[in-house]
Amino acid sequence: MRRARVLVWLKKDVLDPQGRTITEALHGLGYDLVEDVRQGKVFDIKLDDGGVDDEALVAALSEMSRRLLSNPVIEDYSIELLE
Repeated sequence: MRRARVLVWLKKDVLDPQGRTITEALHGLGYDLVEDVRQGKVFDIKLDDGGVDDEALVAALSEMSRRLLSNPVIEDYSIELLE
């Protein structure tokens, strides 16, 4: 059994109102060193890999990410295979 983590975040040119609200809240709490926050999503996925190699796992996870986990028009994603 393997685990993977898929990180999804808004593309840089897409406005992030939730991230902006978090930034302002952190400033209100005195954390002035924070310049900007971009919020996103994290998916931790357990995989029954059945001996499939890493390249095939990443390809399957990429397809899942494009088809369901992210909105490719406004979001980017990255995939990390975990031990």
